[in-house]
Amino acid sequence: MNTDYTNYPKFTPEMKKTHTILIPNMAPVQFRILAAVMRQAGYRCELLENCGSQVCELGLKYVHNDTCYPALLVIGQFLDALGSGKYDLDHTALIITQTGGGCRASNYIHLLRKALVKAGYPQVPVVSLNFSGLEKDSGFPITLPLVRRMLAAVYYGDLLVALRAQTEPYEMAQGTAEARQEKWLDTICGWIGDNRGCSGGEIRTAMREMAADFAAIPVHRTPKVKVGVVGEIYVKHSPLGNNDLEKFLASQGCEVNIPGLMGMIQYSTYNLSETARLYGGTVLEKMGSGVGLKYIEQMESAMIRALKENGFHAPLPFRELTKLADGIIGRGNKMGEGWLLTAEMVELVRAGYENIVCAQPFGCLPNHICGKGMINRIRELYPQANITPIDYDPGATRVNQENRIKLMLAVARERLEERAAPQQPEAAPARGGARRERTAQALPV
Repeated sequence: MNTDYTNYPKFTPEMKKTHTILIPNMAPVQFRILAAVMRQAGYRCELLENCGSQVCELGLKYVHNDTCYPALLVIGQFLDALGSGKYDLDHTALIITQTGGGCRASNYIHLLRKALVKAGYPQVPVVSLNFSGLEKDSGFPITLPLVRRMLAAVYYGDLLVALRAQTEPYEMAQGTAEARQEKWLDTICGWIGDNRGCSGGEIRTAMREMAADFAAIPVHRTPKVKVGVVGEIYVKHSPLGNNDLEKFLASQGCEVNIPGLMGMIQYSTYNLSETARLYGGTVLEKMGSGVGLKYIEQMESAMIRALKENGFHAPLPFRELTKLADGIIGRGNKMGEGWLLTAEMVELVRAGYENIVCAQPFGCLPNHICGKGMINRIRELYPQANITPIDYDPGATRVNQENRIKLMLAVARERLEERAAPQQPEAAPARGGARRERTAQALPV
């Protein structure tokens, strides 16, 4: 067997027509639309749905258990799919993102290539999806039209996730919000397949229609515990990574708010100019960051407007979100989720989602600093904050994780009941009561 991990097979432009690209399923809604974008661009691809304990076990077999938990799961999901017999291994490729920042995620691709050789799949090429030129010989070119469609896909997905999350806990006919989300997913993927739905005007019109469609669902708005979920991007969004956290919280009668995937993209774009400002950089880096954010803001404002006009909670514009970390953590702290994680917790608390699960892979230093490490300071500033950090790793049991979350929810329910209880006026003391109390205190024991 070839054990030269540096001489790996490369995804060439010719493979676009011959290979099926397998996509790891981090954010099911957003990634389903992103898969449609890739198909429209001429790639054959499939979004993986395989989950279960065997995925984690395969990851542990071929990746060191001290490695980041998301890497272990993504690699395990790939290997499980390759071993399923469903794919022609000589015409299959894998795709994985590389952040390019100070996070172990940038090295996942090398771990994956090494695991492929060890598992007996040395011929399977890996595509790097990155915007920082980490893979110079990638046969997956990132063009401006492709970027534009990808950004639209993420915003469509974020909007659908928010609409369902704010409707489903209150719907009068169970399953209505889920069916509505499926309908719109099929519609959006159809638009993208026909090369439609990604211009500014189309996005604004579509988002208004989507929000109005969800607003028309009959609901009964009763007070519920509102829970926000933050943390490392994979564990935060992936049901595989967080043991179906969103479903668990829904089963506990909660309304769940998971800040969108687009925030991380804006954060990464913003950090280009912030890095240049703090640590030195070129004028081009500063200008490129500003132009990128300005373009993204057009879609962001369309989503926010659609939510607000139809009575839904909308996230803060990103430029306002950047200010929420002030006085807590510096914006130069940008490893992993960095200051964004802190800012998202503050935004949730201020918006009424003060009960927060901070989902983090065990040993993820950025998350332990910017998430868990900021909790006490956030509580000082916002006493209503009810935050619990939860570690996710192969050795953590689902029962222990859910029990810790239940303790947080118990506090949340007590506070909800206190707010809902009518305020009783303080009763005046009975006539002579004070004199009788003093007399009783004066009696010898």
